[in-house]
Amino acid sequence: MGGVRALVIVGAVAVLVAVGYLWMARPRPEPVTTAAATTPSLSVTASGPPSGVPSGGTQLVVQVIGKVRRPGVLTLAAGSRVADALNAAGGVRAGADTGALNLARKLMDGEQIAVGIRPPAPAPGQGPAPPGGPTSGASSGSSGASASPLDLNTATAEQLDQLPGVGPVLARRIIDYRTQHGPFRTVDQLQDVPGIGARRLTDLKPLLTAPG
Repeated sequence: MGGVRALVIVGAVAVLVAVGYLWMARPRPEPVTTAAATTPSLSVTASGPPSGVPSGGTQLVVQVIGKVRRPGVLTLAAGSRVADALNAAGGVRAGADTGALNLARKLMDGEQIAVGIRPPAPAPGQGPAPPGGPTSGASSGSSGASASPLDLNTATAEQLDQLPGVGPVLARRIIDYRTQHGPFRTVDQLQDVPGIGARRLTDLKPLLTAPG
């Protein structure tokens, strides 16, 4: 009985060894190499400045005259528009007509914008303004550098009325003062006219002359 059991055990071990040998000797499949999916790289190139914005500078200088709250010479960012210049000048005064102004037009360096008044006449020998240059609520004029000052001793009430911050009442006072006291000797003498203070005189001086 013991001999039979030993034979069974030996046979079982032999079977296990045979199975293990066959398992180890079996042909192994070749590994399959999967090519990694490549994603094309995207190159992002920074674009230049928007079309129409000057690339040669970052600022421009313009002059705003007429019926605005703070007329004068302004420094604005390159690419600014007429509307930006009016805002920088404190906005237009009540009753000022801006219908003839193209508020969306881009500004040019050195131009003059006349709001609600007729621009000063060009100086003798001065050529016409370049396209897209100075703009006015009435018509196109010259740049601030070429504007001809108005003669205080020959100006009419209508001409004086067009000056920034003057209006018909103050224009009439200037004419009356000139009639009563004679020609103005200097533009500073305007302070003797009721209603013209230092601030208003500062705004008017670049636009007037008193050669008499």
